Amino acid sequence: MYCSVLVEIQNQNVDRSFTYQVPSNLPFPLQKGVRVEVPFQNRVLEGFVLDIFEEKPEYEVKEIIRVIDQEAILTEELLLLGKKMKEMTLAPLISCYQTMLPKALKAKAGTLVSKKYKTYIRLLDASYLPSGTRQREIMEKLKNTPYIEKKELTLISSSALTALLEKGVVEQTSEEVYRKEYQTKKTIIKDLTDDQKKILEEIQNSSDEIFLLHGVTGSGKTEVYMQLIEKVIQEGKQAIVLVPEISLTEQMTSRFTERFDRIAVLHSRLSDGEKYDEYRRIKKGEVDIVIGARSAIFAPLSKIGCIILDEEHSQSYKQENAPRYHAKEIAILRSKYHHAKVILGSATPSLESYARAKKNVYHLLSLTRRINQKPLPNVEIIDMNEEAKKGNVLFSKRLVEKIKKHTDAKNQVMLLLNRRGYASFLTCKNCSHVMKCPHCDITLTYHKGSNNLRCHYCGYATSVPKRCPSCQEDALTNLGVGTEKVEEKLHSLFPELRILRMDLDTTTTKGSHEKMIQAFQNQEYDILLGTQMIAKGLDFPQVTLVGVINADTSLNIPDFRSSEETFQLLSQVAGRSGRSEKEGEVCIQTFNPDHYAIQYAKKHDYNGFYNHEMQIRHQLGYPPYYYLTLIRISGKQEEKCQEEAQKISGFLKKQLLSTDLLGPSPAAVWKVNNVYRYQIILKYKKEEQLQKVLRYLQNHYKGNREVKIDFDFYPLHF
Repeated sequence: MYCSVLVEIQNQNVDRSFTYQVPSNLPFPLQKGVRVEVPFQNRVLEGFVLDIFEEKPEYEVKEIIRVIDQEAILTEELLLLGKKMKEMTLAPLISCYQTMLPKALKAKAGTLVSKKYKTYIRLLDASYLPSGTRQREIMEKLKNTPYIEKKELTLISSSALTALLEKGVVEQTSEEVYRKEYQTKKTIIKDLTDDQKKILEEIQNSSDEIFLLHGVTGSGKTEVYMQLIEKVIQEGKQAIVLVPEISLTEQMTSRFTERFDRIAVLHSRLSDGEKYDEYRRIKKGEVDIVIGARSAIFAPLSKIGCIILDEEHSQSYKQENAPRYHAKEIAILRSKYHHAKVILGSATPSLESYARAKKNVYHLLSLTRRINQKPLPNVEIIDMNEEAKKGNVLFSKRLVEKIKKHTDAKNQVMLLLNRRGYASFLTCKNCSHVMKCPHCDITLTYHKGSNNLRCHYCGYATSVPKRCPSCQEDALTNLGVGTEKVEEKLHSLFPELRILRMDLDTTTTKGSHEKMIQAFQNQEYDILLGTQMIAKGLDFPQVTLVGVINADTSLNIPDFRSSEETFQLLSQVAGRSGRSEKEGEVCIQTFNPDHYAIQYAKKHDYNGFYNHEMQIRHQLGYPPYYYLTLIRISGKQEEKCQEEAQKISGFLKKQLLSTDLLGPSPAAVWKVNNVYRYQIILKYKKEEQLQKVLRYLQNHYKGNREVKIDFDFYPLHF
């Protein structure tokens, strides 16, 4: 018997399977989707079995060294999905499979994550007369309880326990345990409002497969999800629930464990052992619901009934490195395989999704009112141009007054700043030199806590110099604003208040998201200051004021989506205010008070923003009117990259006659980790030759050591 094996090398030159002979003495039948160890050139590699066949090849083949798994790691569906992902993204097939799996199950030599066991002691001979006090104490404990964990008895005396084991009076057994535990507390199912009932019935009774649920913040979308999943489970099927931020995973899991008891969680902050356990639980059929961030879309469920993408507009559903997949597209592919329903939920849907719903490609559903019938919070725009004249750079007088008013009333406040670190960058007042990363074309961010400068692209860090490296003057100063700096200012303004900062720097440790959210939920803090991670989905009943420190940050990005991102961010964070019985307020500080994205966010007017932005997109020829594909040319030699980019551009102009080309031009971040990057953007409505032409380019450059070429079919940033 023979099989084709895809080895672990993530390289376009080795992007195919190789034939091996299956050992005749294998004690169990070989399955597709298992990992095997094989000889490859002068190495031993791991790989996945893609096919099994009887026909002997015409050439000599080597034999498999070892079969690692008895049962398939990759199901038949996931094997097919990987091949489809390769077509969609032009990424190596092995990278498509590896991205689906936790570290412990990837085909990667040397990776080892063990199962966790608990060891128990059981009494065998109750008639034995113990020879000492400690032995007697152990036996008395065991007479009252059939099994006791070993570590509990070793606390009495490890030597006494060893003696009893050697004499056969007691026996030791081990049992596998999962590292992650869930506290299920069953609650009564909430009654749906008439609006929610109508939505749920429409989903259940429709033959459509993809639904866009456009519901204002606080309209009860999560309860609709839960009751839909309840019906799905009753039918013997399973569900995947995706959330865009890890912080939301914790809160969503907490809500679901109040209703369901067969839940698994998958996200990047779990330990390797926890991911290993969760994946195997799902694979064994011990789970009905999988909750997680983007990669949870690959959960190996066998009977999917529905897939939910909450906050579907979030850019974090797109993977930015190969394979550059979008969780939404993977969800749709999986729904076709399982005949499942996909629910895309958001208060601020992406323009692409809403346009598809308007054209009946997606089934549009709307929840226009909050669950408690309370109005959406009043939004006040504060013009920081006037405040800056008075010397108020971070906090306007109005926002300071409102923070005091709401905290005096024993309510909580959330403050959003779309930036982390103490300041954006250090610059010299004398010669205007800016401290930049030596490996990347990007400014270094100043972090006051550690008093260092860090590159948020490659991780480079250095201490703050005393003098300007360019002119040697003692004239370095920080410009811009980060969460550390805002936190410092808050403490000086409100020394009596308890302030919690939540950003990428304060949430690096395991479980930090959950602890912070729980602490704020328990009212251990008065103010939650954070970056984008606090803007979406979180539900704190005592929050009655939301403040946005600098609404202009995302408007200043040179990106055609900057207005959409700003509107979504402001609308989402505004929705955190007044979600319970108390009415909420929102203060947005901005230097662009008349910008349409800010004005529509003030009025909670999604449709107004959609119509306005769609006109602009139509005039400029951007999505959803056109598709975009980005081609990136990168390498260590700048001139070579530029030269090849020009050649590629000329070739594409001749081959793609229905496509507009932008570039080639340097990427927005021109150099990362000493690698130069050029790009070409393709704009088209329909281009039948696209895949064929790009595959030709890929094959042409796959052996090139000077220049690397990458493709992104749904670029979020240029």
